[in-house]
Amino acid sequence: ISYRLFIKATRSIRSFPQKNRKRNRLSNSFLVIQEEYPKMVLEATMVCVDNSEYMRNGDYPPSRLDAQSDAVNLICSAKIQQNPENVVGILTSAGNSSRILETSTQDIGRILQSLHMVRMEGKIDLVMALQKAQLALKHRENQNQKPRIVAFVGSPVEASEEELVKLAKKLKKNGVAVDIISFGEHEANAGRLQAFIDNINSNDNSHLVTVPPGAYIMSDVLLSSAIITDSSSAAGGGGSGGGVTNPSEFPFGVDPAADPELAMALRISMEEEQARIAAQQRTAGGGADTAIAVAAAVLPSDDASAEAGTDAQAGEAGDAELYGGTGGGMDVDEDEEMRLAIEMSLAEERERKAKEEGADDNDETKDGQGQ
Repeated sequence: ISYRLFIKATRSIRSFPQKNRKRNRLSNSFLVIQEEYPKMVLEATMVCVDNSEYMRNGDYPPSRLDAQSDAVNLICSAKIQQNPENVVGILTSAGNSSRILETSTQDIGRILQSLHMVRMEGKIDLVMALQKAQLALKHRENQNQKPRIVAFVGSPVEASEEELVKLAKKLKKNGVAVDIISFGEHEANAGRLQAFIDNINSNDNSHLVTVPPGAYIMSDVLLSSAIITDSSSAAGGGGSGGGVTNPSEFPFGVDPAADPELAMALRISMEEEQARIAAQQRTAGGGADTAIAVAAAVLPSDDASAEAGTDAQAGEAGDAELYGGTGGGMDVDEDEEMRLAIEMSLAEERERKAKEEGADDNDETKDGQGQ
């Protein structure tokens, strides 16, 4: 019995380091999983919709109110998809008083129904709307959810900068983060809204996004902003996410911030096409300079256009030599091209017949010698 106990104790001692190593591997893999998949943010969001009379303007097609409704739908959908326990609510910020249309829900259908109930009236009262949104968030069911307010401001803000700064400090004390989307009258409200964001911002949790009128769609701009992506790189300095990505800066007309996978695929395809053209030129003996010029022609620029013009002139000169000074290029009309094609076909037919006749003569000569 003592011998058996001794054997069991020896085996357990020998296997102890192996168990520790397995445990360490499991803990390390768990840390790697935590790094690859960060913790989802648990939030309760209230969206303040600007329903003032300024929403009738058509500088954001089809109107400010319709463009704002699409953006609200985008933000609510993104917030709900970030965490299955996230909730969103909607309230208006203009009129006689701010009305809460939906306190907290995870149903997008109820959000859309609430947006259809919005009516344009009066002027915006941003201070009152933010205070009522804070009150609604204070009585949320799950107190573990972080409170956040997303406010749309598309009309002149009548509140002074001192009032906004005082409200920002109060919201910051209560741990409420605020994102503001400024559009329409963004130039008149820029100073006061920036002062509000500077005083409420804590660890880059509040952002100011400015959407100018023009070719940009409000929902497309918000897709690449820190409100949706929740990244400090898109927010810019001082908690401001007002930078608008210009899709024309990317050579293929695609916004790389909105669709990075498509942008990367286009870049890779461009590089492969450049490499293929360069390899063909080297194989044909065109030289490195010609290969670089042809590869650069994939992305046209001023220098590339000049090089392309030079190559075109050289090609036309070569065609002129080939076709005996006729040009052989774009200046040659269809009749001339047809005549040249017929002559080349006849010349090939004469060469083929001459070869066949020569082969027949050789066969007859061999037969005569054999006899």
